[in-house]
Amino acid sequence: MKNKINTISDSDKLLLNIEKQFNLEPFFESSTDFLCIAGYDGFFRRVNPAFIKLMGYTREELFASPISHFVHPQDKQSTAETRALILKGTPLLHFQNRYITKNREIVWLTWTSIPEPSLNLIYAIAKNITHIKKLEEERNSLLATLTKVNAEFKQLTYTTSHDLRSPVNNLLSILSLLDISKIQDEETLLYIEMIETSAFQLKNTLNKHIDILNEEDKLNVKCEKVNLKDTLDNTLEPLRTLIEDSKAVFNIDFSEVPDINFNTFYLHSIFLNLISNSIKYSRPGITPEITISSKKDDTSTRIIFSDNGLGFDMEKVEGKIFGLHQSFHDHQDSKGIGLYLVNNYMNSLGGSIRLESKVNVGTSFILKFRS
Repeated sequence: MKNKINTISDSDKLLLNIEKQFNLEPFFESSTDFLCIAGYDGFFRRVNPAFIKLMGYTREELFASPISHFVHPQDKQSTAETRALILKGTPLLHFQNRYITKNREIVWLTWTSIPEPSLNLIYAIAKNITHIKKLEEERNSLLATLTKVNAEFKQLTYTTSHDLRSPVNNLLSILSLLDISKIQDEETLLYIEMIETSAFQLKNTLNKHIDILNEEDKLNVKCEKVNLKDTLDNTLEPLRTLIEDSKAVFNIDFSEVPDINFNTFYLHSIFLNLISNSIKYSRPGITPEITISSKKDDTSTRIIFSDNGLGFDMEKVEGKIFGLHQSFHDHQDSKGIGLYLVNNYMNSLGGSIRLESKVNVGTSFILKFRS
């Protein structure tokens, strides 16, 4: 080692001459990027203060060991392969690897290196991208968690929809066995008819749930021209009893945009959730008034759902209203799933939804569809 320190090679002499000629000292001393000059022998020849500070070693310690000594064990092979290319004269752009500092901290660096064959030297500039890598790790971890939750949620929905079909079919079979000719009471006959209608609607809804889940598995959710009035009519039918009991009043205006390009099942579910929520969260003693309209501008189509219900405290719900299992009103049927699904449906097809609300004044949901 003593001989190595005292012996000055021809390339070192040339490097010293270049530094004297161009006065590279301020460049090396002041740069916040990591500047290094390495020999073809795999040792550092020159490093700037920023790199010394990052690594925590003294200049002498950095020069005394091969560069590979500081490289993370899992990156040694890729680094050696890349270095071999540089020695053949291939410039290196944005190569990433990990270094281990003196205090055993792992840092990610991205390198740009240029060989100088006539001097047997490699000029390199590096940047610390550890913070970016940490963000990537956090993002990947979050995506993995969300993917797992989504898969479990989808499986639960599929299982629930599938398993509920049996009791619904049993109910329809029992209804078919009834001899309604023996029933004279008109009100009883009406109730039986309502039960049968609801059972058929529930069966159709469950079948559609399974169909749409199968479409999503194929990454081919079907979009088509959907008439807003027809969707509304189909939505109001299963809510008929709820609407009559609440005496809800509807103001509908689809004149500006009568049709949109969307998934039929998704839109039906959106209408069902938003309308039932407006009735469910109406103010006591106040008749629910629900306004639904469609609008179009140069860039998008919008559907606005407004009501005069309980409303939300926007400071409390901001950023949480569309989360899974988020509930902000004391209601026995509040599960925090409806708005989560609505938001999911909109986002999955390139749309968006936002909320405007005041406590005891009402709520407006603005659905923006991709044109």
